[in-house]
Amino acid sequence: MSFEGKSIGFALTGSHCTLAKVMPIMQEFVDKGANVTPILSEAVQTHQTRFGNPEKWRSQVIEITGNEPITTIPEAEPIGPKALFDIMVVAPCTGNTTAKVANAITDTAVTMAIKAQLRNEKPVVLAIATNDALGNNAKNIGEVINTPNIYLVPLGQDDAVNKPKSWVSRMDLVIDTTDYALKGKQLQPVIIEYMGI
Repeated sequence: MSFEGKSIGFALTGSHCTLAKVMPIMQEFVDKGANVTPILSEAVQTHQTRFGNPEKWRSQVIEITGNEPITTIPEAEPIGPKALFDIMVVAPCTGNTTAKVANAITDTAVTMAIKAQLRNEKPVVLAIATNDALGNNAKNIGEVINTPNIYLVPLGQDDAVNKPKSWVSRMDLVIDTTDYALKGKQLQPVIIEYMGI
Protein backbone atom coordinates (compact mmCIF):
# COMPACT_ATOMS: atom_id res chain seq x y z
CA MET A 1 0.00 0.00 0.00
CA SER A 2 1.06 3.59 -0.59
CA PHE A 3 0.48 6.75 1.39
CA GLU A 4 1.87 8.90 -1.40
CA GLY A 5 0.69 12.48 -1.03
CA LYS A 6 -1.03 11.86 2.30
CA SER A 7 -0.43 14.20 5.20
CA ILE A 8 -0.29 12.33 8.51
CA GLY A 9 -0.14 13.73 12.03
CA PHE A 10 1.69 11.21 14.20
CA ALA A 11 1.28 11.80 17.94
CA LEU A 12 3.31 10.09 20.64
CA THR A 13 2.13 9.95 24.25
CA GLY A 14 3.82 8.75 27.41
CA SER A 15 3.79 4.97 27.21
CA HIS A 16 7.56 5.21 27.22
CA CYS A 17 8.16 1.47 26.98
CA THR A 18 6.33 1.51 23.62
CA LEU A 19 8.04 4.48 21.97
CA ALA A 20 10.87 2.48 20.41
CA LYS A 21 8.29 0.21 18.74
CA VAL A 22 6.58 3.08 16.95
CA MET A 23 9.66 4.73 15.45
CA PRO A 24 9.92 2.13 12.65
CA ILE A 25 6.20 2.65 11.94
CA MET A 26 6.73 6.37 11.55
CA GLN A 27 9.62 5.59 9.20
CA GLU A 28 7.42 3.21 7.20
CA PHE A 29 4.81 5.91 6.65
CA VAL A 30 7.57 8.19 5.33
CA ASP A 31 8.94 5.40 3.14
CA LYS A 32 5.46 4.88 1.72
CA GLY A 33 5.29 8.51 0.61
CA ALA A 34 3.51 10.26 3.47
CA ASN A 35 4.38 13.69 4.81
CA VAL A 36 4.45 12.99 8.55
CA THR A 37 4.25 15.69 11.21
CA PRO A 38 5.14 14.50 14.73
CA ILE A 39 3.13 15.68 17.72
CA LEU A 40 4.68 15.15 21.16
CA SER A 41 2.84 14.97 24.46
CA GLU A 42 4.20 16.78 27.49
CA ALA A 43 5.29 13.44 28.96
CA VAL A 44 7.36 12.60 25.88
CA GLN A 45 8.84 16.10 25.91
CA THR A 46 9.80 16.15 29.60
CA HIS A 47 10.07 12.71 31.23
CA GLN A 48 13.48 11.10 31.63
CA THR A 49 12.92 7.33 31.84
CA ARG A 50 14.95 4.15 31.54
CA PHE A 51 13.69 3.96 27.94
CA GLY A 52 15.25 7.27 26.90
CA ASN A 53 15.34 11.00 27.45
CA PRO A 54 13.18 13.67 25.81
CA GLU A 55 15.93 14.82 23.45
CA LYS A 56 16.36 11.28 22.15
CA TRP A 57 12.72 11.06 21.07
CA ARG A 58 12.60 14.59 19.69
CA SER A 59 15.73 14.12 17.60
CA GLN A 60 14.51 10.75 16.29
CA VAL A 61 11.16 12.06 15.09
CA ILE A 62 12.82 15.02 13.38
CA GLU A 63 15.37 12.74 11.72
CA ILE A 64 12.66 10.37 10.49
CA THR A 65 10.15 12.93 9.27
CA GLY A 66 12.23 15.97 8.45
CA ASN A 67 9.61 18.03 10.31
CA GLU A 68 9.71 19.87 13.62
CA PRO A 69 7.22 18.40 16.09
CA ILE A 70 4.08 20.12 17.30
CA THR A 71 4.52 20.49 21.05
CA THR A 72 1.98 23.05 22.32
CA ILE A 73 -1.76 23.66 22.25
CA PRO A 74 -1.38 26.87 20.17
CA GLU A 75 0.72 24.96 17.62
CA ALA A 76 -1.90 22.20 17.41
CA GLU A 77 -4.98 24.42 17.13
CA PRO A 78 -4.51 25.31 13.40
CA ILE A 79 -4.84 21.62 12.46
CA GLY A 80 -8.59 22.23 12.40
CA PRO A 81 -9.06 25.46 10.48
CA LYS A 82 -6.18 24.73 8.09
CA ALA A 83 -7.21 21.07 7.60
CA LEU A 84 -3.56 20.04 7.88
CA PHE A 85 -3.90 16.24 8.01
CA ASP A 86 -5.65 13.57 5.98
CA ILE A 87 -5.40 11.30 9.00
CA MET A 88 -3.96 11.39 12.49
CA VAL A 89 -2.30 8.48 14.30
CA VAL A 90 -1.75 8.40 18.07
CA ALA A 91 0.79 5.67 18.83
CA PRO A 92 1.18 4.90 21.60
CA CYS A 93 -2.04 6.31 23.03
CA THR A 94 -2.01 6.13 26.84
CA GLY A 95 -5.01 5.49 29.03
CA ASN A 96 -4.71 9.09 30.17
CA THR A 97 -5.07 10.41 26.62
CA THR A 98 -7.86 7.92 25.89
CA ALA A 99 -9.77 9.15 28.95
CA LYS A 100 -9.34 12.77 27.89
CA VAL A 101 -10.57 12.09 24.37
CA ALA A 102 -13.57 10.15 25.72
CA ASN A 103 -14.48 13.05 28.00
CA ALA A 104 -13.73 15.95 25.61
CA ILE A 105 -10.82 17.26 27.66
CA THR A 106 -8.43 19.36 25.57
CA ASP A 107 -5.46 20.30 27.73
CA THR A 108 -2.44 19.00 25.79
CA ALA A 109 -0.98 19.37 22.32
CA VAL A 110 -2.08 15.82 21.48
CA THR A 111 -5.68 16.19 22.68
CA MET A 112 -5.96 19.54 20.88
CA ALA A 113 -4.66 17.90 17.71
CA ILE A 114 -7.24 15.11 18.02
CA LYS A 115 -10.04 17.61 18.68
CA ALA A 116 -8.95 19.69 15.69
CA GLN A 117 -8.86 16.62 13.43
CA LEU A 118 -12.28 15.40 14.56
CA ARG A 119 -13.73 18.86 14.03
CA ASN A 120 -13.04 18.29 10.33
CA GLU A 121 -14.69 14.83 10.47
CA LYS A 122 -11.40 13.26 9.46
CA PRO A 123 -10.03 9.97 10.82
CA VAL A 124 -8.04 9.47 14.00
CA VAL A 125 -6.30 6.15 14.71
CA LEU A 126 -5.60 5.26 18.34
CA ALA A 127 -2.98 2.62 19.21
CA ILE A 128 -3.86 2.17 22.87
CA ALA A 129 -1.31 1.08 25.48
CA THR A 130 -2.62 1.18 29.04
CA ASN A 131 -2.37 -0.84 32.24
CA ASP A 132 -6.01 -0.19 33.15
CA ALA A 133 -7.90 -1.04 29.95
CA LEU A 134 -9.95 -3.62 31.84
CA GLY A 135 -10.19 -1.30 34.86
CA ASN A 136 -11.24 2.33 35.04
CA ASN A 137 -10.39 2.94 31.38
CA ALA A 138 -12.71 0.24 30.04
CA LYS A 139 -15.58 2.73 29.86
CA ASN A 140 -13.38 5.24 28.05
CA ILE A 141 -12.26 2.72 25.45
CA GLY A 142 -15.92 1.84 24.92
CA GLU A 143 -16.68 5.53 24.44
CA VAL A 144 -13.94 6.24 21.90
CA ILE A 145 -14.62 3.15 19.81
CA ASN A 146 -18.19 4.38 19.45
CA THR A 147 -17.07 7.89 18.42
CA PRO A 148 -17.38 8.70 14.71
CA ASN A 149 -14.04 8.94 12.87
CA ILE A 150 -12.04 7.22 15.63
CA TYR A 151 -10.47 3.86 14.75
CA LEU A 152 -8.62 1.51 17.10
CA VAL A 153 -5.52 -0.47 16.27
CA PRO A 154 -6.43 -4.04 17.29
CA LEU A 155 -5.38 -4.75 20.85
CA GLY A 156 -5.18 -7.47 23.47
CA GLN A 157 -3.83 -8.41 26.88
CA ASP A 158 -0.05 -8.14 26.82
CA ASP A 159 0.55 -9.87 30.18
CA ALA A 160 -2.63 -11.48 31.47
CA VAL A 161 -0.91 -13.09 34.46
CA ASN A 162 1.07 -10.18 35.87
CA LYS A 163 -1.00 -7.28 34.50
CA PRO A 164 -4.50 -8.70 33.99
CA LYS A 165 -6.11 -5.32 33.27
CA SER A 166 -3.49 -4.22 30.72
CA TRP A 167 -4.17 -4.00 26.98
CA VAL A 168 -1.72 -2.96 24.28
CA SER A 169 -2.38 -2.45 20.59
CA ARG A 170 -0.47 -4.55 18.09
CA MET A 171 1.86 -1.87 16.76
CA ASP A 172 2.57 -4.00 13.68
CA LEU A 173 -1.06 -3.32 12.69
CA VAL A 174 -0.87 0.50 12.79
CA ILE A 175 -0.19 0.74 9.04
CA ASP A 176 -3.08 -1.57 8.10
CA THR A 177 -5.44 0.17 10.52
CA THR A 178 -4.52 3.53 9.00
CA ASP A 179 -5.13 2.24 5.49
CA TYR A 180 -8.57 0.97 6.52
CA ALA A 181 -9.39 4.19 8.39
CA LEU A 182 -8.66 6.28 5.30
CA LYS A 183 -11.43 4.23 3.65
CA GLY A 184 -13.78 4.78 6.58
CA LYS A 185 -13.44 1.21 7.86
CA GLN A 186 -12.32 -0.34 11.17
CA LEU A 187 -9.74 -3.10 10.84
CA GLN A 188 -11.24 -6.25 12.37
CA PRO A 189 -11.19 -8.00 14.74
CA VAL A 190 -10.53 -5.24 17.26
CA ILE A 191 -9.91 -7.52 20.25
CA ILE A 192 -7.17 -10.02 19.43
CA GLU A 193 -4.48 -12.14 21.01
CA TYR A 194 -1.58 -9.78 21.66
CA MET A 195 1.34 -12.20 21.17
CA GLY A 196 3.93 -9.67 22.38
CA ILE A 197 4.47 -8.01 19.00
